[in-house]
Amino acid sequence: MQISLQRLLTQYGRLLQAHLFPALAEELGSLTEKHQQLVETLGLLPLETCVPGRRCGVGRPREDRRALARAFVAKAVYGLTKTRDLLGALRTDVGLRRICGWQSAQQVPHESVFSRVFAEFARTELPQRLHAALIEMTQAQRLIGHVSRDATAIAARERPVVGAARPQPTPVAAKPRRKRGEPKPVGERTRIEKQLGMSLQQMLADLPRHCTVGCKTNSHGRKETWRGYKLHLDVADGQIPISCILTSASLHDSQAAIPLATMTTGRVTHLYDLMDSAYDSQWIRQHSAESGHVPIIERLKRGCGLVPMAPHEAARFRERTGIERVYARLKDEFGGRTVWVRGQAKVMAHLMFAVLALTVDQILRLNC
Repeated sequence: MQISLQRLLTQYGRLLQAHLFPALAEELGSLTEKHQQLVETLGLLPLETCVPGRRCGVGRPREDRRALARAFVAKAVYGLTKTRDLLGALRTDVGLRRICGWQSAQQVPHESVFSRVFAEFARTELPQRLHAALIEMTQAQRLIGHVSRDATAIAARERPVVGAARPQPTPVAAKPRRKRGEPKPVGERTRIEKQLGMSLQQMLADLPRHCTVGCKTNSHGRKETWRGYKLHLDVADGQIPISCILTSASLHDSQAAIPLATMTTGRVTHLYDLMDSAYDSQWIRQHSAESGHVPIIERLKRGCGLVPMAPHEAARFRERTGIERVYARLKDEFGGRTVWVRGQAKVMAHLMFAVLALTVDQILRLNC
């Protein structure tokens, strides 16, 4: 007989409280709330299957990748912004150091080692693979009602690429007007239209990912600009992040909707897609319906503003506020607001370690 996920997580919580935490307290002394949160997070992550152990061979042995991966997870759990802050905590906090896998302060690697290994994790997309494995392990058998989709600004400390995404158009001769009902030529189709015939890897490769300047209107109706990237999230009921994509800041939210929806559909089973007016496109609605979902998207009418929803749609659309709380926690509690690394791969790795910590925390809250 298959055991439900809620029962397994309940047993996991009892095991932590009754056996593991007392044993750790006897070995390390008193455990703080952050120590316990880190142990809970590491207990659910499949680090042993995604991170190789020590290798034996000729030459100097490599630093333990699993211990370093635990340290980067701890950095997100503690909300630390810099690797230097993490090193200071590892040298002074015995409990944190022992949980990560180092017995003494002398065994903690140098800051340069942390930097090189972080670049390796970013190149191999380790946090993305950990998150996908975690979602498959905990959410694949769950029927999710609503998935909310939105994007947020990620400010970066690097120089934006100017003009790379906008090549100068070449003058062409005037073309005859297209007749009604006649399909558009391939060269005239928008990115969203082309995505309907692409695979997921092709869609992701087509999205711009370099640092640019972004602009969006905030909740007060004022335009804000930032230099960096844009994080796109799909969040399920219970404020659990399911899929993530990091693109250039100048990319419109709607152009990442279909790749993000394709990733989510391959990971979980859900019923409704909730999106704001930035995703008001017939192609996004068509893709959602063809995937077996019910799209609930705000409609914009030129000159009139938002079109009122039906009462039953408006009631479901209110569930979308959960994604705003996810972004707030990601930035305020798990270090997503301050990004010190450069390059799309490293920025994505930094954010994904934060998403990992947030996802585990929300899963345990949902099933406690």
